[in-house]
Formats: sequence, C-alpha cells, structure tokens
Amino acid sequence: MTETAEPVNKRAVKHDWYQTEATVVVTILIKNVQREKLTINFSENLLQVNVILEADTHNFEYRLRHKIVPEQCSYKITPSKIEVKLKKLEGLRWDKLEGDPDEKIPKAISQTSFVPITEGPPPYPTSKKGRDWSAIEKEMKEQETKEKPEGEEAVSKLFQEIYGKGSDEVKKAMNKSYLESGGTVLSTNW
Repeated sequence: MTETAEPVNKRAVKHDWYQTEATVVVTILIKNVQREKLTINFSENLLQVNVILEADTHNFEYRLRHKIVPEQCSYKITPSKIEVKLKKLEGLRWDKLEGDPDEKIPKAISQTSFVPITEGPPPYPTSKKGRDWSAIEKEMKEQETKEKPEGEEAVSKLFQEIYGKGSDEVKKAMNKSYLESGGTVLSTNW
C-alpha cells in the first residue's frame, strides 16, 4: 500500500496507509515537523496536509475513496512522521485510499461479513456438521489415563505418583536417598 505522493516542490515524499474497521491511518514520512508549521484540513472526501520545512513547502491533497467524519479525525506528529487518523463514515473496507467516491465498488470489497459470537471455539468452516472438539479432547484424556505404561515408564510414573501424593517427610526421604546414592536409590524411609 506504500505510494509516493508528489508535493508542490516535486520532491518525492513517501506516505503509507492502513485501515481498521473504523479508521484509516495515513502516515507521511517527513522528519522534524513543527506543529506551528503544519496545517491539516479534513472534509468529507478530502484530506489536505501543508507542511513548511525551512525553505521547502509540501502540500498534499488526498481525494479520498470514501467519506469520513471530519469532526472525529485527528493527527499526531512524531520526530520521523505525521500520522493522520481518519474516522470512516461507514464501516466499509477501502480498496484504495484515493479515488472517485461515486465509482461503483465491487460488492465483495464494500461489504464485510461478520461472524456471530458463539460460546467456545468457532467451528471449522465446512459444509459438514462441525465436530465438538472439546468432547474429542475429553475422550483423549480419558484414553491417556486408561493406558498402562510398561517398563521404565511404569516405574517412573509410580515414583512420580508416590512423590506427588506423599507427605513432606516422604518427599524429604526420597530426595535425601536419591542425592546420597548419586541417583541410584530412591527410598521413602529415613
């Protein structure tokens, strides 16, 4: 979406824009702009930005693709740019920043679809009936608890259960025997 605007003095100044559902933000990349040397005018379909920097004057005029609410527009100056926030009149998705507002807009661009808010995770978008993923997750957890580990895994799980359910004395005894034996003995007795 980066474009190059041509100010009056014909020196190229980059600008960029992006949008949210409610606003369009235009960023003009000019450094060290002083507030008293900047004039910004908003109207329904027009954004005018005039900047005076030393001997240069930059005049930008954007004929906006859609209407805005001038009273709710704002701007911010940073050391590296001017950021202008335009409040959209309608919650339309703009296909471009500038253009003829009367030009017919393709239906897919002008209308956004809203998904209704539902409880839980949204279903996967298919034409088939959706799966209940929480039930599948619960079923998997039940299967994991029913599985019987074998070999070293079984011994390790047994000691983990003993340690987890044991009293503070049992835990101390297990830690002491493990440390004193160099990791070869695990006892629950002092």
